[in-house]
Amino acid sequence: MTTPLIYLLAGEVSGDLLGGRLMAALREQTGDNIRFAGVGGTLMQAQGLHSLFPMEELSLMGIAEVLPHLPNLLRRLKETEADLRAQAPAALVTIDAPSFTLRISQRVADLGMPRLHYVAPQVWAWREGRARTLARKTDRLLTLLPFEPPYFTRYGLPADYVGHPVIEGGAGQGDGAGFRARHGIAADAPVLIVLPGSRRGEVGRLAAVFGATVAALVRRFPSLRIVVPTVAPVASLVQQAVGVWPGQPILVTGGAEKFDAFAAGTAALAASGTVALELALADLPMVIAYRLNGLTWQLARRLVKVPYASLVNLILDRPCVPELLQEACTPDRLAQTLGGLLMPSSEAAAEQRDGFIQLREKLGVGRELPSARAAQIILETIR
Repeated sequence: MTTPLIYLLAGEVSGDLLGGRLMAALREQTGDNIRFAGVGGTLMQAQGLHSLFPMEELSLMGIAEVLPHLPNLLRRLKETEADLRAQAPAALVTIDAPSFTLRISQRVADLGMPRLHYVAPQVWAWREGRARTLARKTDRLLTLLPFEPPYFTRYGLPADYVGHPVIEGGAGQGDGAGFRARHGIAADAPVLIVLPGSRRGEVGRLAAVFGATVAALVRRFPSLRIVVPTVAPVASLVQQAVGVWPGQPILVTGGAEKFDAFAAGTAALAASGTVALELALADLPMVIAYRLNGLTWQLARRLVKVPYASLVNLILDRPCVPELLQEACTPDRLAQTLGGLLMPSSEAAAEQRDGFIQLREKLGVGRELPSARAAQIILETIR
């Protein structure tokens, strides 16, 4: 049997994680009788992908950040389209990053291969009309959240709920005692997990605010220990930023060490993103913070129609975790809210944990792994 070639395109750290797990599931379900090409990060490369160019070039967010890089992005679009046409794969799987990946998908519609998009655009948050135009850019959609498929099937685009990848990441299986022992943290010392983001722009906007917040909390809680998990694309930037923070922050990388840190944590301060779901699965109370470029924020305020930024609150449809965004994202506000979570026998922390129980039920923890379901659908499609 001819070994099928799957062309994958990812543009962000979260997409690389999805792609890596998907590739592993595809290899398992085909007995390793499969080939890959496209663009991805370190996790996809570990599964056998030779990335056409560094995925980090696509990890941009917001108008003010994209404009300076537009000439290079246009060049990468042409290169990717040419490579895809030369490779003639059995299927194209685009993973999130729709401004790049869906442009490619639309450009190669004439090739006649199945085009699947993994991670639905958040039309429930803003610009619902995108659901109508998406059908011209892809042939099938794989969604992460159970309420998403109807937004697309009503416009004639087949959409399958495969589940959120956070449930297979091991976020709730960390070794907190082992982490404290390795890093010399006393068993009764409060630990704050600080996550300033996975994009350079996020770190740039949040690092100073988070640092001032940490300084205020260390003054209030002298025994407080600070742990900062980070990812490879921004590790050097984060290391530079936390070097001036008080409390001798512990910088960690890698999924296993991050989840061990979550298990050792008392509370977390995190940039808005998928990490909020990981923290909830780890049963770690949190405060979600975010700042956008001023122009991007003004546009977002006019376009976004959902009441929450955090997926935890969106899925639960109530304000389970505090969100301090833009003007509200100040050291004083962050420190005050986090202080309540760091107190012994915190009622605010207990209320969050009650919500996390409901969240795990809604996410379907314990069902078929999302990556396995996604791989099944892709293989069914190319057959």
